[in-house]
Amino acid sequence: MTAPPTSSSGLEVLLSALQNDGDVESTLNTLNILDELLSAGTDRRIHYMISKGGSEALLSALVNTGCSFCPNYTVLLLLLHLLAKVGHRDRGIGRKAQDAGAVLVTLNLLKHNITHAKRAAACLWVIQVFSSSVSTANLIGANHGLDIIFHLIPQYTTKHLHTIRAAINAFAALLSTKANVRSVVCKGYVSSLLRLYEDWHSKDTQHVAIAIRLTLLCCLQKVTHSTAGRQAFISQGGIRLLYQTTQTCLSKGLESLVEPSVQLLRKCLPKTRLPLTSDQSAYTFPLPGRPGAVPDVDLAPDDSSEESDDDEAEENEEAESRDYDEDLETDLNKLRLRPDPDRPKELLLQYSRLCPELSHDFEELDLSSASSSSSSSSSSSSDEEAVLLSRVSPCSSRRDRRRSDSSSNLSTSSSGCHSEIEGHSERHTEEHTPAAAQLKPRDFHSHSSILSTSPVSRTMTGEQRGDAPPGLRGDEQVDEEEEEGAEESHHCTMIDRLLESHGACVPHHEPKLYRAAAARTRSIPGFSILAFPDFWGHLPPPGHEPMAPRKPNIQRQKVFEDIQRFLNTDDIINQVVFDLEDSSLQSPSESLRFFSNFECGNLRKAVQVRRYEYDLILNADANSSQHTQWFYFEVSNMVTDVPYRFNVINCEKSNSQFNYGMQPVLYSVREALEGRPHWVRTGTEICYFRNHFCPAQDRRRTTFYTLTFTVTFRHNEDVCYLAYHYPYTYSALKAHLKVLQKSVDPSQVFFRQQILCGSLAGNSCPVVTITASPTSRAWKDLHQLRNRPYIVLTGRVHPGESNASWVMKGTLEFLCSSDPVAQSLREAFVFKIIPMLNPDGVINGTNRCDLNSEDLNRQWCKPDPVLSPTIYHAKGFLYYLNSIGQTPLVFCDYHGHSRKKNVFLYGCSVKETLWQSGSAVNTVGLKEDPGYRTIPKTLDRIAPAFSFNSCNYLVEKSRSATARVVVWREMGVLRSYTMESTYNGCDQGIYKGLQTGTRELQEMGMKFCQSLLSVTKDMKAVYSRSLISSINLDHNILDHKSHNCFEDDEPPCVEEIEYSSDCPALKGCDLDSDINSNMSDSDEEEYGDEGHRVAKQQRGSMGQLQQPSLKSHLLPHLIRPASTDTLSEMKHTCNGRNFSNGHLTS
Repeated sequence: MTAPPTSSSGLEVLLSALQNDGDVESTLNTLNILDELLSAGTDRRIHYMISKGGSEALLSALVNTGCSFCPNYTVLLLLLHLLAKVGHRDRGIGRKAQDAGAVLVTLNLLKHNITHAKRAAACLWVIQVFSSSVSTANLIGANHGLDIIFHLIPQYTTKHLHTIRAAINAFAALLSTKANVRSVVCKGYVSSLLRLYEDWHSKDTQHVAIAIRLTLLCCLQKVTHSTAGRQAFISQGGIRLLYQTTQTCLSKGLESLVEPSVQLLRKCLPKTRLPLTSDQSAYTFPLPGRPGAVPDVDLAPDDSSEESDDDEAEENEEAESRDYDEDLETDLNKLRLRPDPDRPKELLLQYSRLCPELSHDFEELDLSSASSSSSSSSSSSSDEEAVLLSRVSPCSSRRDRRRSDSSSNLSTSSSGCHSEIEGHSERHTEEHTPAAAQLKPRDFHSHSSILSTSPVSRTMTGEQRGDAPPGLRGDEQVDEEEEEGAEESHHCTMIDRLLESHGACVPHHEPKLYRAAAARTRSIPGFSILAFPDFWGHLPPPGHEPMAPRKPNIQRQKVFEDIQRFLNTDDIINQVVFDLEDSSLQSPSESLRFFSNFECGNLRKAVQVRRYEYDLILNADANSSQHTQWFYFEVSNMVTDVPYRFNVINCEKSNSQFNYGMQPVLYSVREALEGRPHWVRTGTEICYFRNHFCPAQDRRRTTFYTLTFTVTFRHNEDVCYLAYHYPYTYSALKAHLKVLQKSVDPSQVFFRQQILCGSLAGNSCPVVTITASPTSRAWKDLHQLRNRPYIVLTGRVHPGESNASWVMKGTLEFLCSSDPVAQSLREAFVFKIIPMLNPDGVINGTNRCDLNSEDLNRQWCKPDPVLSPTIYHAKGFLYYLNSIGQTPLVFCDYHGHSRKKNVFLYGCSVKETLWQSGSAVNTVGLKEDPGYRTIPKTLDRIAPAFSFNSCNYLVEKSRSATARVVVWREMGVLRSYTMESTYNGCDQGIYKGLQTGTRELQEMGMKFCQSLLSVTKDMKAVYSRSLISSINLDHNILDHKSHNCFEDDEPPCVEEIEYSSDCPALKGCDLDSDINSNMSDSDEEEYGDEGHRVAKQQRGSMGQLQQPSLKSHLLPHLIRPASTDTLSEMKHTCNGRNFSNGHLTS
């Protein structure tokens, strides 16, 4: 909005007059008018004045007046205050001041008016404003400005508080540059600042100088940006001093001082290296083509000891503040044109074996042969699979050797009670007494052989790991039959009788099948122990679990406890009680015992800090030094009714739903044996914040966060398991698929489990086909089957997203059920499901990557057939479907989201991407099928956990290699989605305020299937009205806008997760208030007797010319300029000043 022409010309005249007026009275009149104009309006007037050269005019007037032989301080005060007001809103004021030569003039004026509070305050405010420019601040520092200003900050006093505050603010502003910080540290000012803060804190008993204490904290905050500053702060007792003063402030309710103090303490706590020998994962795997090597990792040391470590924070802030729209794809060719396939068509023929429904003759429709068909189907394509899997397995003698060695190579007990348990087992087996009655929860340590995979244990030994990745054996199906035979013939052991007497009826879970599947699972460390929850099974707890309320200031409380570790070491134990890499470690008898050497487990080290407090360090992804977030471990030897604090200290995500009501999950063996096999949400005093730990090898640009929570166990000597989220193992999937295969009626359901490919470690990646068996072998029925549209579902590409597997479990069970909707879906579609794209990552407890240390969901553009086999073959299979005219109608990749609530979909839309990005491309002529919104709209109606408003259909450059985008772009699948499920819970609908459990996740899998009814070609012909109404389909849904769902949708955490990189900036209104108070405070008059006489003459001579309605906001009421003769009586002159080479001398 521009000013009217008259106003514009009037302002320009005033600014011109200000620069050209030679007499004092005219200059003062001009300044008074400008003051009235700016004081009566808003900031818009000041910004308009800046745009018209107002800053330059004021600077020019300042130089002209300040450099005169006898400066007129009446004019100078008004000039300085106006300049401070205007300059605070002018981003380029520092550069302009340097160009005008006003910087050293102002510094010189300050130097000659140190004893005059008002003049000094005015100069200080202008210096503070000038220091917004780095070069200007450095210029002031180089001319001893830091020393001049610092000596204006006295010990506690009640006089001239505005001037003192102005001095501290100016000093803090100068500390915004590295050069000035180095200078201050070298001169020992850190100790002086601490003593000043201590003095003001102890003597300001009436709390009248809180603003000054706050600005002193601001100075300390800035000076500790550098490593040297923090070291000086620590060496001078800064942490103890600030901790003590903060406790006093807390007791007196001085919240405004507490939070800055806490932030400063967090930043200055000495960096502590993780107690690891290496940042590299404890699990390494030799990759094909890289014998004896692991992927290179950037371990550049941080040798910039004197530089600020807040550069990283600044860079992160800049990256986060970049416009999200910049990441949107705006190249229309990339959005619309399909790239050429990444492989020749000849290679696609191998995937024909994964479509058995197209060639199967369905002879088993004769019900009398149904039983034999089930077994034949399991081995229907073993020969073809052997052809696909070119890698040959180790010889059978090695396999036999593994079998024979498995029973003798069981892990030994750290508690020393294994022989007792084993002897107990044998004794009662021989006597045929009820073993279940003799067992206690403590007997189910994972260290115990009771939970061993023996006698059919087949794990990857060190000898095998030295070989090339074996892939899958051609005799996969044969071994499965052997395994079943061994299982059936195995004698009734103690655990079998225990299952008979105490085992819970968990739907679609059979512990024996699980143990058999686990025995075949290949892991890097060679797991031979089962985690009890995975073996025994899980039932959802009977009720819903609300989100945990956050205790006020809980993070602050935990930070104070962490600071006490540094200040008071008397109660610090600091003893390693578990080390994944040291199996011989013996934990103290009174400490908790930890274990994680089982499938999906992740805990690298546990350190007992205090009697009931433990630091936990997670294992990085295999062959990597990053991606620590997922945890799953066993804990035992606890005492009931004692709050144990657990600190996971090397998390990497910058925020978490743990700050918004999410809890970890716990499974109690004792509760399970008593008939309550539940994973339950647990933990109090939960918070997630940045900590002071750094990598063991000083890898730069790595920030760690602490997840802290407190658990009070319900039973003595229980064995419990704690996890980030409900675990779901690869072995659980394998066993589950076998149960489902046995459960379906082949005459109704065509269910085939095949092998897509082998993983790097040689584990099979299953692919499942589910559709309805034809009603007969008639041509019409077979034709209908072979022309059904395809639905392709994938999941668990990120191992830590176990919620995706629970959603997939719900999908699989629903599609195999007798539900009429499921039957209709099977009749309408052929489902191709790859439940676990990253089996090796899941098995070895990684969070994000495969064994190649790559995020597999960023490999879809050009997947490597050797290093990313599951992605390569999944994409090849999709290409094959495309090549035979069966492009999937829907593709959905199941994921989990750690920083958002609800369940939602990401899709792809050309138009929405171009609209959101503000692209100049005219989208009016673009035709796009809006059908990509059909499924999300349907889910919004039928799925309680689903949120349409959280959905997003934008195509980002950074996600161009994800499954969703590649399948949409290269295969032309309109409905290509990523489905994200929360780890936490919902903030809308009937589940609002509740944490999601496995029941709700499985329900979401079922609801996704039901939503597919909305994309059938002829709904009325295929489905009855009652079927449609049963799932409440409604297509008349209000449209919604796409949101930036890749950003957090949570409000800022109530407590700062990060360290504050700086103190709060002084607001323009605060500066204005200080200036006005300074000028109107008659108690701080500094002119002396002669000055009082002059001031009275000024007010008397000009009072009749000033209208009361135009009262100045800067000068006392009705003040008018004095004559040059009167001002010449002032004692201060400018004699002896000299400017040379940009430096000030006197």
